[in-house]
Formats: sequence, structure tokens, C-alpha cells
Amino acid sequence: MDNTFLGLAKKAGFLEIGDESVGIAARAGKARVILSAADASDGSKRRAAGYARQYGGIHLVIPFTKQELGAVVGRGAPGMVAILDAGIAATYVSKLAEADPDSFSEAAEKLEEEARRVRQRQKEAQQHLRNKRSGKRRTLR
Repeated sequence: MDNTFLGLAKKAGFLEIGDESVGIAARAGKARVILSAADASDGSKRRAAGYARQYGGIHLVIPFTKQELGAVVGRGAPGMVAILDAGIAATYVSKLAEADPDSFSEAAEKLEEEARRVRQRQKEAQQHLRNKRSGKRRTLR
């Protein structure tokens, strides 16, 4: 699987890189999916899983080394990264699921459902804004 999608997420501002940044994003409730490198230490994987469990994200161990992950995101060798946008997370994990359905298909389904809900809320907010701008004016008696 081509891993350059993470580089695009970084350019868009939807990627946190490294243990400390991922922890801050998870505590803020922004991390949709936390990805650990396959060769990350057991402690790092345990922390990432703890962030996901405690703050409501999904933790996945991806089949890439820290060096490969670092080359894509432009940092040294991060053990974990977090994707902050639901749509980007759903797309990336669905691409992982195409390559390895046994490991990633359940997470891809969860993230796709979350992305669908986010799109629906955005659509409703946009409609509300349109109604607010062009709605009937109330008259006071």
C-alpha cells in the first residue's frame, strides 16, 4: 500500500506526529485514529492503545516501520501518529483494509460510519446557516 496519504494529511494539518503530540490530541478528543509503527516499542504501542481506549479513538498497528513512517511524514522515526479528520482517517484505514481485510476491515467500517455522521452534521449546519440568512423575519406585536 502506498503510504503517501499520510503526507497529504500532514500538509492539510490533520496529522499529529510523536508520542507527546498524539497524547495531547487524544486528550482533546481530536484523534480519530492512532497509528503505531510495526517496530515501535511495546511501551509506545501500549500508550497509544491507552490513549485510544481512554479518549475514544481507534488504535491500529500498521505494517510499516518507524523509518518508513518517518520518511512519509517528514520526521525522524516516530513510533505513532494520529489522524485528526474523520474523513481522512476513514479513507486511509479503508485503503489499509483493502490490503489486509482481516486486520483492518472492522476499524474501516467504524471510521466510515463516523465520517458519514460528521458529513451529515456538517450538512445540517450548512442548511441551518442558509435558513438563518434567508428565513422569515419575525415581527413583534
